Amino acid sequence: MTTLLTTYPTATAFASADLDGTDWAQVGPLYESLLERTLKCKGCLEKLLLDRSELDATVGESRGTLYIEMTRHTDDEATKAAFLRFVEEMDPKIKDISFKLDRRIVQCPFADDLDEERYKVLLRGLDADVKLFREENIAIEVEETKLGQEYSEICGAMTVEFDGEEKTLPQMGPYMQQNDRQVRENAFRVVAERRLKDSEKIDTIFDSMVKLRNTIADNADLDDYRDWAFRAKHRFDYTPATCESFHRGVREHAVPLMHAMNRHRAEAMKLDTLRPWDLDVDPLGREPLRPFDGSTELIDGASRIFHRMDPSLGELFDTMREGDALDLESRKGKAPGGYQYDRERRRLPFIFMNAAGLMRDVDTMVHEAGHAFHSMLSRDEPLVAYRHPPIEFAEVASMSMELIAHPYLDEFLSEEDAGRARRKHLEGVVTTLCWVATIDAFQHWLYTHPHHTSEQRDIYWLELHANFGPDVSWDGLHSERAKLWHRQLHLFEVPFYYIEYGIAQLGALQMWMIYREDPQRAIDLYRKAMSLGGSRPLPELFAEAGLVFDFGPVTIARLLSEVEAELAALPA
Repeated sequence: MTTLLTTYPTATAFASADLDGTDWAQVGPLYESLLERTLKCKGCLEKLLLDRSELDATVGESRGTLYIEMTRHTDDEATKAAFLRFVEEMDPKIKDISFKLDRRIVQCPFADDLDEERYKVLLRGLDADVKLFREENIAIEVEETKLGQEYSEICGAMTVEFDGEEKTLPQMGPYMQQNDRQVRENAFRVVAERRLKDSEKIDTIFDSMVKLRNTIADNADLDDYRDWAFRAKHRFDYTPATCESFHRGVREHAVPLMHAMNRHRAEAMKLDTLRPWDLDVDPLGREPLRPFDGSTELIDGASRIFHRMDPSLGELFDTMREGDALDLESRKGKAPGGYQYDRERRRLPFIFMNAAGLMRDVDTMVHEAGHAFHSMLSRDEPLVAYRHPPIEFAEVASMSMELIAHPYLDEFLSEEDAGRARRKHLEGVVTTLCWVATIDAFQHWLYTHPHHTSEQRDIYWLELHANFGPDVSWDGLHSERAKLWHRQLHLFEVPFYYIEYGIAQLGALQMWMIYREDPQRAIDLYRKAMSLGGSRPLPELFAEAGLVFDFGPVTIARLLSEVEAELAALPA
């Protein structure tokens, strides 16, 4: 049985409970003391690692709290100023002292005496960070973060007048499921037009970001920013060529399946040609699924799902009902998207999303809860670095939850509607793989063509979208299509973070297949693997979960054949 915690005991007594992680006057001397500490044996080094971990967790949670509040209230000047103050004043100092500590650790003569199995992942990552670090990049990364905040602020401020009311863009989502095609088209156009109003501002921000990122790579004496990003993200277990293999597999297997799904959709809707606003509506003209009304119903339903799936997961989820751990409903001034953030000192997760009463909000809730489970299952790990699993595996934790929740969707829907939801979700898996390949291939091009213009960028995007996108007519919507990439915040705020979704989706499909054959074995594998956090290399984490770490054409073909068979078995 899982032990439920409201606060987590610290691993050491190095950082006091009331330490202010936003105040360099308080944390700076502690970091300096670590740097100056005498090391006489491997035990001394291990103690330094634990003390540093506790201090890093304190600072990390302080920064996380500021980020969370900034995304919750992008229109609050004081909140924005507090986050930017941390970015401008604290981040550079933390990065500088962290590099010095990293260097001291990897160069310590006792590092070779540490248990290799326990510390190999940590030391490998620290060594890569030390080799990549350039002091002149600290200020550049601050500017990059500020540009990301500016992009988030622009998107958070976007509203439209529709149906007689001012609405945020997430609140426009339900209109894309309306049976009235004219309403869908009007909703699509008003949102697309609103985005285009700020497209020049967003392009200018992105131009500046690309320039900064190219400079970061140049300063590190690397060929391009792609090379820098792969090293910075510790992609030790795959390469750009591996990603290109994924792109090829998606093009050969996922895109044809998506196009086949769209042909069936067009036939069911009695349309000769699909338009962008025809992809989210029920093809048989049934009313849109409305699984919940308000965040309370969403939380209650999710809790019931997890209790049925596994009582211990249900108990973990229920701990998030308190402690300001959930901010779920869309509102003006709130940043777009959704995320789970681990408050590292207390080891308690926080979930942020923009729910609008749609079925995809249930998927998002279950998805982010999967991240939270990962965080809570690995919180016994004393090293904060190991409580951050590689993203390729972190997304397995969340995407697996979406799939293995399928039998329990009757907590929100009738059995007939639950079948609709399962079909839509599996179709979404296919389209997600196509979108991931599009975004990832786009990023590879962006940073291996460092001097591209905005116009060249849009032209290449259109080529990619033609190869990987849905087979719909964009007649009269050239500008809107060319700027579709503007809505993907990862391109702006976390560059090169996207292939992880594709890798993880393939892992999640494998977990789903295990669950269908033996639910208890799947849950046991899930809990065991997630408890490891990031303490093992990526292929080993997949193996602990009973999964194969491969994302080439053969694996994609095998898994999508299972998806296609399941779609054929589900009612329309």
